[in-house]
Amino acid sequence: MPYTCSVVVPVYNSESTLQELAARLEIALKQLCYQYELILVNDGSHDQSWKVILQLTKEYSWITGINMMRNYGQHNALLCGVRAARYEITITMDDDLQHPPEEIKFLLEKLAEGYDVVYGVPKKLPHSFWRNLFSKITKRILALVMGIPNIRDIGSFRAFRTNLRKAFENYQSPNVILDVLLSWGTSHFATIPVDQAPRQMGHSNYNFSRLITHAILILTGYSTAPLRLASMVGFGFTVFGFIIFIYVVSTYFFSGSIPGFPFLASIIALFSGTQLFVIGIFGEYLARIFDRSMDRPAYVISETVTETSTKE
Repeated sequence: MPYTCSVVVPVYNSESTLQELAARLEIALKQLCYQYELILVNDGSHDQSWKVILQLTKEYSWITGINMMRNYGQHNALLCGVRAARYEITITMDDDLQHPPEEIKFLLEKLAEGYDVVYGVPKKLPHSFWRNLFSKITKRILALVMGIPNIRDIGSFRAFRTNLRKAFENYQSPNVILDVLLSWGTSHFATIPVDQAPRQMGHSNYNFSRLITHAILILTGYSTAPLRLASMVGFGFTVFGFIIFIYVVSTYFFSGSIPGFPFLASIIALFSGTQLFVIGIFGEYLARIFDRSMDRPAYVISETVTETSTKE
């Protein structure tokens, strides 16, 4: 068993699955790692998740519980857990048992081939056609922003070398995308097909609205591509406007009349919409600058609990 592994799980309203998750992880990790730990990061749950985590830290010496002061978001909670990880390999997974602990071995086997980050992607996507399609588009955008266009599937079930966190050890911003941060330290990414179990409780928090917000954050928080798009759109419509001007002047000289109000109204609407689109892109970037200028932390820890200690 050549590995030492830290498993990081962000927890949000999952009191009913944590006990089984810990039990199955213990069986799986014993077979794969000679040292291991589980870090459960409670991200402002409204149910009894933190009480369950406290109980688990008493039952298992290898479990650490971290309680956030409020809900900061999945990736913020992951960043907190990754920074607390002690062992050479970090594995991240969801708290709802959709990522079977028994599949971790496939991630580690792929990692051993020389990669730094390995994603476990489901063999069969669990959602509706349109949700899966938009999810694929968002992941594709993320891959392009990360500079790894050969990776088409990115998910929360991943294994990576813990020393990659050196690349973002000083990162402080409320807008966190862990995958982008990992790409700051390596370009050696890979994927491996894994089984994904049906959701046992609740429903996915990533609806269409959140997926769109996530995509906008990826683009405006970690890429200048939208600014370049705005420049290209502006240049394109400048050329278009010049062509329209030539058309109007030519019409006046050859036919003695100029198209009337409908033509003028459509042109004004077209250019006004383009201006608002470009201004909106600038606004998104200003919002990111504003967030970072306030120096808001990515997360704040309320307490950390292990079997033997409690830290405020």
